[in-house]
Amino acid sequence: MIQETKKGIIYASLAYVLWGVLPLYWNIVNEIGPFEILAHRIIWSAVFMLLLLTFTGQLTMFKNATIKLFKNKKMFIAIIAAAYIITINWGTFIWAVNNHHVLQASLGYYINPLMSIFLAFIFLGERFSKLQWIAIFLAFVGVMYMTLQVGVFPYTSILLASSFALYGLIKKVVDIDAFSSITIECIVTLPAALIYIYYLSETDSVTFGMNASSGWLLLSGVVTAVPLILFSAGARRIPLSLTGFIQYIGPTIMFILGVFLLNEHFDIQQLITFLFIWAGIIIYSYSKYIELSHNRKKLIK
Repeated sequence: MIQETKKGIIYASLAYVLWGVLPLYWNIVNEIGPFEILAHRIIWSAVFMLLLLTFTGQLTMFKNATIKLFKNKKMFIAIIAAAYIITINWGTFIWAVNNHHVLQASLGYYINPLMSIFLAFIFLGERFSKLQWIAIFLAFVGVMYMTLQVGVFPYTSILLASSFALYGLIKKVVDIDAFSSITIECIVTLPAALIYIYYLSETDSVTFGMNASSGWLLLSGVVTAVPLILFSAGARRIPLSLTGFIQYIGPTIMFILGVFLLNEHFDIQQLITFLFIWAGIIIYSYSKYIELSHNRKKLIK
């Protein structure tokens, strides 16, 4: 049991480290437009996942999951919605990196868990402690401070946080394995990606194939799928509360890259915004720690 927990921590940590350094990869392929990159990301992710299912002997599992979806209209609609919502998240993230907004992306993924618990309050009827409400309030103050003092509403951060939180919420009702789910999500968004590539070719706007970035873009399927697979393997082995702590590895790495490697502008106003968000995260994490300790004591009794 302890060995499995250790494996879970390693897998989940690796997933968030890879997500954290992802801005470096999208910087390599920035000769190509962000939405063309997104289309290729969908295409090559679908190819990679189908090959992976074939070579790991999981095509039967995928077939059964697909049949299950077709028999349940609500689940089928939910998986399509989830696929396009995560596509919006991907597109926003790629656009943010290519337009030098890595810090905004980092802020978005810091806000994400607080956005998730807010959506759980609205849609799942979950109720929170005073500390958790304080954490949400501090995040709200941080966003409003940036809006009023900097004069810019952090649309990118909010869109990243809300789309990923909504994606997680929808996935709660889709009871199929992670491999099949990721593959189906890629397949249902594939027509939109192919139509967009066709449109670019008809308007002579294709940039894929004309530069060094194109070779790197062929790896986008691997870059997309591997962290998701690692996360799935880790999440099965460790408690959700522990996953909640580990997830801050990603935006922390993004923040460090944005400030120290990509030399993005970072002033006192942005620092104050981040301080509000970080304070909210610390309070939220502490509330989860108290909750976990309380549950352990109840189990012991």
